Parts: sequence; structure tokens; C-alpha cells
Amino acid sequence: MALQVFTAVTGAAWESELVGALDRADHGVTVVRRCVDVADLLAAAGTGTGQAVLLSAELRRLDGDAVARLLAAGVAVVGLVEPGDTAAADRLRQLGVGRVLPADTDAARIATALREAVTGVPAGRGSVGHDVGDPRAALPALGVPDDPAARPAGRGRVIAVWGPTGAPGRTTVAVGLADEAARLGISTLLVDADVYGGVVAQALGLLDESPGLSAAARQATAGGLDVARLARLAWAVTPRLRVLTGLARADRWPELRPQAVGAVLEQARRLSALTVVDCAFCVEEDEELSFDTAAPRRNGVTTTVLEQADTVLCVSGADPVALQRTVRALGQLRDVLPAVEPGVVVNQVRRGPVPGDPRQEIGSALARFTGARVVGFLPADRRATDAALAAGRTLAEVAERSVLRTALRSLTAELTGVPVPGRSRRRR
Repeated sequence: MALQVFTAVTGAAWESELVGALDRADHGVTVVRRCVDVADLLAAAGTGTGQAVLLSAELRRLDGDAVARLLAAGVAVVGLVEPGDTAAADRLRQLGVGRVLPADTDAARIATALREAVTGVPAGRGSVGHDVGDPRAALPALGVPDDPAARPAGRGRVIAVWGPTGAPGRTTVAVGLADEAARLGISTLLVDADVYGGVVAQALGLLDESPGLSAAARQATAGGLDVARLARLAWAVTPRLRVLTGLARADRWPELRPQAVGAVLEQARRLSALTVVDCAFCVEEDEELSFDTAAPRRNGVTTTVLEQADTVLCVSGADPVALQRTVRALGQLRDVLPAVEPGVVVNQVRRGPVPGDPRQEIGSALARFTGARVVGFLPADRRATDAALAAGRTLAEVAERSVLRTALRSLTAELTGVPVPGRSRRRR
């Protein structure tokens, strides 16, 4: 059966010739509709009559949301750019187009790319999906640290800090991990992606109204985000720590679309060796049950971050109520994202709420009810956290010798594989 394809390459001199070549030759491709703009293309995709679309980089009003809606409708996307136009190829890939070809590619190879896009065959380096050139081969120098050690040698890691509702201390853990990683010599980016109430800016004494993640997401939606722009949008707190602040108000959550946040994380991997993301608690997908059309997904940002992260940490409290919430949250996460296997960080550990040895009792309870692995216990240190919050600074700055800061530093060293430098003994 022939592959049914839409085209949206209006404005190109080679459109008619390409469509004719695809229809005439025996490539197994049938052009069922030639769309004139993005609105026409989305309407055609909603009819379910096409399996793939061939679009050009010059298509007006093409953005990440349009590509995401095409993919959600089950329409695979292949992009065409002018030969040698690496900027247009980079923009299409940032919008979510996995396969990009030069416009002078012969019809047989274009048909092959369309079939591979429909079947889901990955486009590896050197395949037709990279004929224009891989833009990741070079990093823009503007806005990027000059020190080569401050940039990742390859693809940076992403750690997502997530947890149940309540106050288990997700932001405290995220800020602590990012700060300690920077102090260990790792170039780090801290991202506030909490769509229900991010407070990273307040915790570090930064301006709430700074553009941050929302501005980066807007540029990613338009296909204009690169490493240099991301670096300019992030606060340089220390030479090795940058912060991308979150939403100033929770009602602005529609500004963060999952596809755009995913594109921001891809650029973050190029900017820093480590990216720590403070996530919201909720992962349910009730929006898809409430709407029969494409609708904004408030929790889509959280699930996108958890899917793309290399390491997911579930922050839990150490009292019976917090532990019960953690058990339920881990069960819900397993239903929504079965491939994600988080490690648990138990925060605010102290004697009193749990009888006996709290570490032993909590660890055995979580293993019995969730099967999750506990990667760290963080002691309660209210005096140190209060001092840090009041000053708008990190624990290492206001309480260097606190037990909580020591535990966070040890956890960071374990997660990153960078040992903590030994301290020389002082002479009496």
C-alpha cells in the first residue's frame, strides 16, 4: 500500500517538480494533499488521511507547537532546507523535526526518509537525516564560558529532582546539589521547572521577574534557541553555576510547553556538564481525558523532564505522612512512566517521627512497599536551612559545617563521580 503524504513546501521553486517526481516514480508514495500554510496542514492532519508530511523550513508560522501537534496526530515529519543552509536545518531539528534533508535530494531518498519516519527507524549520524550537517559539531562562542573545563566535553547529564506533594524539600535538594556540583568543579545549570510554584529564584535571592525558563521556551518554540542565547538568559551565580529561573506566577504555566522545555534541556546539555532540574510534584495526565482536541498539558513539562533525565531523584520526607505520599507518588509514576526508575532521597531525617533507627526503618519500609532504591539520607538541620533562606544564599555560604551541607556534598560526589577534596589537618 502506498504511503499517503502531505506536502507543505509553498514558496519553493522546486515544489511542483518534487511533487511530480514523487507521484510519477514507483517510490511507494502518494501525495494526497498540498497544503498552503500551517493552518491548512494541521487541518489536513486532523482528518487522518495522511501518514507523513514533507515540509520546508520557509513555511510561515511553523513552530514547535505545530510540529508537536502533527506528531500527536500520528503524522511523521520530514523537513527540507536549501542546500547548505545549516541554520535552517538546526532550526527544524530544534522544533522537533527528526529528519532534515537538502532540497536537491532525489525523490527516491526523500521517499525512503518518509518511510523511515513513519516506521520510527532512528536517523543516525551519516544517514539521510544528517545530510545537511550536524549543528552540534560546533558550539557558539558568544555567551559561553571561555574556560574549556567549564563546558561539557560531550553531552551533559540531566538530574531531575522530583517528589510528592507537601514539603519534602525538593528545592532545597536541587539547589544544594547544583551548588555542591559547581564547588566540585563541574559546570552546572540549575533549572526551575516547577509549574505549580517554583521558588529557586527566591531561595537564591534572584529577581522573580527575570525571563528565565519561559523566555528560553519561547525562543525554543520559534526555533531560535542556541547555547549562546541560553547562557544569556541564565543567571551566573558563580563562575561554574548558572540558574534558569522559573515562573513568577503559577497561572503562567501555559507558557511552558513540553516540547519547548525538551528543546531547552537539549541546549542545556551543550552548555553545562550537569543540569539539575527542580520539578513539580504532579504527573497525572487528566488533560487528555478532558479534551478531545490538542490541549495545553500542565503536567507535560514534568513528565518530559523525567523522561529525558539521566537520573531521577524522588525526594521524600521522613515522617509517616510524607512516606505514605512517597509510596503513592512512586506508584503513580510507575503507571505514567514505567521506564523511569527513580532513586529515593529521604530528607529531614531525625529521631521522633519514626521509632527505632530512622534510616533502617525508612529504608526497609520503602524497599518493601515500592521496591525503590534509597540513594541518600539527608539529616534535618532547620537552623541551617532557615539561615540560608533568610539570606538568599546556599548552605555552603551560610553554614559550611552543617550536617545537611555535608550530606548534600557527599550525595553530589556520589551522583557525579567526582570525589570530595580531602581537608588538610590544622596544626594546633
